[in-house]
Amino acid sequence: MAANIVYANDYTLMELMAATMAREFRDMETAFVGIGPPLIAAMVAKLTDAPNMTIAVEGGAIGSSPRRLLTCIADSTIDERAYACLPMWRLFGDQQRGFFDVGLIGAAQIDKYGNLNTTALGGYPNCKVRVAGSGGGNDIGSSVGRLLIMMRQEKRRFVDRVDYLTTPGFLSGGDSRQKAGLRGSGPSAVITDMGVFRFDPKTGEMYLAQCHPGLEPETIKYNVSFELNISPDVGVTEAPTQEQVEIMRSLDPFGLYLGTGRQVMADPEKGFDFYMEILDKSYETMETLFSKMGK
Repeated sequence: MAANIVYANDYTLMELMAATMAREFRDMETAFVGIGPPLIAAMVAKLTDAPNMTIAVEGGAIGSSPRRLLTCIADSTIDERAYACLPMWRLFGDQQRGFFDVGLIGAAQIDKYGNLNTTALGGYPNCKVRVAGSGGGNDIGSSVGRLLIMMRQEKRRFVDRVDYLTTPGFLSGGDSRQKAGLRGSGPSAVITDMGVFRFDPKTGEMYLAQCHPGLEPETIKYNVSFELNISPDVGVTEAPTQEQVEIMRSLDPFGLYLGTGRQVMADPEKGFDFYMEILDKSYETMETLFSKMGK
């Protein structure tokens, strides 16, 4: 990093995750991104190191620069200043043709080969817990150039084999993904609230690449259900910069995604009026932010 970089000394764990994920994006890429922390991470990248990155969301918006808090992948706020607003089928059709460089999604379960489960915990159809479902997860993991994954880490979530295969990673390892005819290079990085994981290019197995500040590899290894490989050069995750933190707090001023504000949205006394207040108050702040960045 350049000598003039100023690192933040006051940041949350979610802000660390989002800043770390933002560094995974590259300039000039086209990125397919989900709502919430993934979209905030992508916006931070676009407003810092990847100004020419094009962001697309499942609802059909491509290249938007919204001046409102990002709350959904299909409402009018995400369409603001977009290059195009396409039908969902067209967006996914273009993705399946290989037009997206990178995708970012989350998961309820992940296994050592980067396969994801967002459908059912405990097997299907007689599952213990039915979770969000596939949505665009299978399409994204099957077709993008490389896949980024952002999720909380628990032993029950990091398993030897997922209970249900929603999104393919490296399948059974080795060249099994290529033999299945899937596009792209598969999972590239997994960023959790404990560290950064990457994948061996030959075996397709996950390994620990970086530990978040204050954590040791053995602590992270304890929170994985399979035998986790640890890089001989395992490092410490870089802290967010002051600029990244300021941008994140402008994008999410009420901490709905990167703090504890989600509880506020769940308050029945707040409801729709509070939601509209959030949108109104965020406009001026985000207009100033984007103007400074020349957007």
